[in-house]
Amino acid sequence: MSKMSTDALVKLAFSGPTMGARWSAVFYGNLPGWHDDLQLALQAAVDEVDRQMSTYRADSDLNRLNAAPVGIWVDLPAETVAVIEAALAIGEASGGAFDVGVGDLVAAWGFGAGARDGADGSGSALQAVALKTLDLDVANRRARKRAPLRLDLSGIAKGYGVDRLGETMETFGVTSWLVGIDGEMRARGRKPDGSTWAVGHERPVIGERDLMGVLELEDVAVATSGGYRHCHEVGGRTVSHTMDPRSGEPLDNGVAAVTVIAENCMAADAWATALLVRGLDEGVALARRLGMSALFVDHQERVISTFAA
Repeated sequence: MSKMSTDALVKLAFSGPTMGARWSAVFYGNLPGWHDDLQLALQAAVDEVDRQMSTYRADSDLNRLNAAPVGIWVDLPAETVAVIEAALAIGEASGGAFDVGVGDLVAAWGFGAGARDGADGSGSALQAVALKTLDLDVANRRARKRAPLRLDLSGIAKGYGVDRLGETMETFGVTSWLVGIDGEMRARGRKPDGSTWAVGHERPVIGERDLMGVLELEDVAVATSGGYRHCHEVGGRTVSHTMDPRSGEPLDNGVAAVTVIAENCMAADAWATALLVRGLDEGVALARRLGMSALFVDHQERVISTFAA
């Protein structure tokens, strides 16, 4: 695909359904002859991620692994293996704060694909963690469970899907773009006028859609994790869909949301959850130790930043 000329660039925006949300792509172009092909390719890219990693599709590659007996190797696509490998690495680096083995725990509290009506956390004893009970054979693209385990890639797959959108834009010769899935975003380059891509930093308040500020992006990705979007009442208290894999309980540590900026959206997505689970003191310390750019917002809307000065 030839590179675009900079003459007569116009702003273009595509979007479509994916993973229970919407994907989006914004860029400036001047060759309408291939725009339809690009939109189809973007949809195909996220459809492939959903087909492989969805917890809602019984025939997804992830659910084939979830349904497999303990001790049986399951062949997986290279993309799914790469995402699981990244998830396990971030799980280890975060001290277990990020764990994709929480599928049964999420369902026990009434969230996700396996949620039951009236679920109240009953039987939600600590789950077997993926780091200790999942064997991943990267070279041969396969995995096996050594104990009952239900994987849930919701905390990393959307970010990976955003990266796939970006790869598709690059394949079509688009060198400046903003792509995203439900608030997880990645940007490349600048707009034709030289300005950076701007995305809103949402106020983490249940039932509201308001902005705390604006983040300017250039050649980076951003993702936010918080308990204000997906929550419900259990026994008179509001519980979040984000689980603390170390306690087996919905997260309740005083942090409303964490936003992470990273080189790719898969890492930003997973680390936003990991730092949220670690909490304010531990999370800020970990982000600073790793040189990670993050914004922590507590329930009083106080903001702590680890951005470099």
